[in-house]
Amino acid sequence: MNATHVDQTLVQWQQKEETAEAMIPLIGLLYRKNDVITSIYGRQIINQSTIGLLKSHRFVKQVEGHELSVVDTSAILHLLLDMNLAACHIDIGKLAIKYKSLTADLNLVDFLKAELSELIDGYDADHHQNDKPTDIVLFGFGRIGRLVARILIEKTGGSGLRLRAIVVRPSKAKDDLAKRASLLRRDSIHGSFEGTIQVDEANQSIVANGTAVKVIYASNPSDIDYEAYGIENAIIIDNTGIWRDQAGLAQHLEARGVNKVLLTAPGKGDIKNIVYGVNHKSIEQEDRIVSAASCTTNAITPVLKVLNDEYGIESGHVETIHSYTNDQNLIDNYHAGDRRGRSAPLNMVLSETGAAVAVAKALPELKGKLTGNAIRVPTPNVSMAILNLRLTKQTDVETLNNFLREQALYSDLAKQIDFTNSPEAVSSDFVGNRKTAIVDSTATIVNDHGVILYLWYDNEAGYSAQVVRLVHEMAGVHHQVYPKG
Repeated sequence: MNATHVDQTLVQWQQKEETAEAMIPLIGLLYRKNDVITSIYGRQIINQSTIGLLKSHRFVKQVEGHELSVVDTSAILHLLLDMNLAACHIDIGKLAIKYKSLTADLNLVDFLKAELSELIDGYDADHHQNDKPTDIVLFGFGRIGRLVARILIEKTGGSGLRLRAIVVRPSKAKDDLAKRASLLRRDSIHGSFEGTIQVDEANQSIVANGTAVKVIYASNPSDIDYEAYGIENAIIIDNTGIWRDQAGLAQHLEARGVNKVLLTAPGKGDIKNIVYGVNHKSIEQEDRIVSAASCTTNAITPVLKVLNDEYGIESGHVETIHSYTNDQNLIDNYHAGDRRGRSAPLNMVLSETGAAVAVAKALPELKGKLTGNAIRVPTPNVSMAILNLRLTKQTDVETLNNFLREQALYSDLAKQIDFTNSPEAVSSDFVGNRKTAIVDSTATIVNDHGVILYLWYDNEAGYSAQVVRLVHEMAGVHHQVYPKG
């Protein structure tokens, strides 16, 4: 490589940086003024750094075979600002690629007007300013609770939801509030909180990126008067797992200021177990208590759905290689569950999973067709589900992988299914991935009707993102996603 080529490469990179830097305020303006949430191939770009934006553009090469140009997306952003758009989600990456693929002679302005015709001149300043977001309360502040809090705070500007309070057990520690704030600020797996966090002792609150979150100390759900804190018609997200049936969770509904309850664990009895993207439309107005099922159920159900719709599933087995969780012991000690008393960081622990059976609650057509097991392994996050299936229709590796790639990019389950073709991918590469499952296409095995798929999933971040999507559904907040189809 000669010196001239090296100089040209650096100049090209600097030009990309300059363009990406100029895009950041445009992305912010669309978000704060119009509630337009922008993304690139499903990856939100609000509050991203210059390098983060360039990495998002580079990612497109994995799925489309060529890198996305910042010049193309920048041009789209400038035009979007002049269109007076209604609140929505817009994937500027997919718009740019779709425009480039056109054979007809159509300029970019006319293309965008055609694609976004339903949104143009749909912005109403009065409605935007007066529309009150739904109050959200986190009951419990563990791993899932804190990640859900991060997502809610990140989306405060245009999500239609507002995190108002967290409820934790009473504590005698004088610095309890500071410790809660510290756990939100720092995370050994997911890194530091993106923003600023302050402790407001006088108001018993944590202020995160300007959002004041009341910390309420209570043991019993029904003892709390949320209206005393200005909280009304709230959705309670119960992260404790203490109550999983109708009677137990109904205690939340006895508290003043509560409208609905979402459980972040598999529900028992007649509680609807919902996997967002698959059966969330089954939630009815009168359903005041619903469950977000488990992280594994959310990981496997979307992939199983698209496979069953396309090929048919006759039978199968799900093996989950799952990171250890807080309910296991650090060193050997008593545990009510079989094997879980043994040291989590030192052992692979054979366990059970109800995910294979639970799939039938979201996909009744698969009832009785799947079995499942789990192995807890000494990693703190990111798990894998191995689907060993017998399909009704025959296929081959290339056809199946292409089908799953299309589902990850363009289907109604694009927010749930991700796709990688990297032969070097390992679990830590997917920390923070908010899709429920990432298809590892290099590991796919097909033998006529027999298929083995390997699905990575961040059992914390991916599940927490599904919880927030489900809360949007329960609150009646629906953003249109463009381009369509």
